[in-house]
Amino acid sequence: MPSTEHPDPFAELQADCDRCRALCCVGPAFARSADFAVDKPAGQPCRHLRGDARCGIHTELRQRGFPGCVAYDCFGAGQHVVQVTFGGREREAAMFGVLPVVRALHELLWYLAEVRERTAAGPVHGAAREASERVARLTNGDVEALRAVDVDAERAAVDPLLRQASALVRAPFRNRRQGRGAFRPGAALARRDLAGADLRNVRLSGADLRGALLIGADLRGADLREADLIGADLRAADLRGADLTGALFLTRGQVQAAAGDAATQIPHRLPQPAHWLSTRQEVEQQ
Repeated sequence: MPSTEHPDPFAELQADCDRCRALCCVGPAFARSADFAVDKPAGQPCRHLRGDARCGIHTELRQRGFPGCVAYDCFGAGQHVVQVTFGGREREAAMFGVLPVVRALHELLWYLAEVRERTAAGPVHGAAREASERVARLTNGDVEALRAVDVDAERAAVDPLLRQASALVRAPFRNRRQGRGAFRPGAALARRDLAGADLRNVRLSGADLRGALLIGADLRGADLREADLIGADLRAADLRGADLTGALFLTRGQVQAAAGDAATQIPHRLPQPAHWLSTRQEVEQQ
């Protein structure tokens, strides 16, 4: 279970499918789209789910039309629901109702762990620790307590702290001279519609890209160091050669949803997606 005193809090907030019961392959509904090749009703196992609760096409998900599965990250909520909330029982319908709640709380814990890791965010480390302890206590509630959690209220309570931390980390970029590219370092681009935008080699270091729509954006060679990417939609964004060193609040799901290559630099806590080793032609067809 999540613990704010764990030497590596991020380790406990990563999916461990061996300790889950394939909740994400059964509980959610999804519609045929660019993310999923078929329709699936809520509570019905995916047609590719094997009897051992593992995906039968795991290594071919993108090629078979399921990039949404690749990009999904439960932040370790699946194994927490099974092993902690339900004490290791076999899969049952009640698990599906609390999975989204625990996932949302674990996502907050991920962001708060990052705040505490950032030296520049030192002034809010104490507040981040207190918030982490409070959210962790919520995750350890029983089924009824979890059902009663107001996820939106919890996000609203943590958001000001995350904004403060972001401002502290990005502060050194605000007063730098404008370099080459469309935006100055530290630019405020929160919630901007940049879908499909040509942002090749643009300096976006320290930029506020919270909630920005970057679907299909061409970010090859872009400088995204210390940019705030919380909630940014990076589906099919081209990050080949981009530098996301120190990017704030970047998650595994965002990275998995984008295209990249061996030259793409990402935060140390995130694994490089296997599909980033695709050929140039394969990447451009995504």
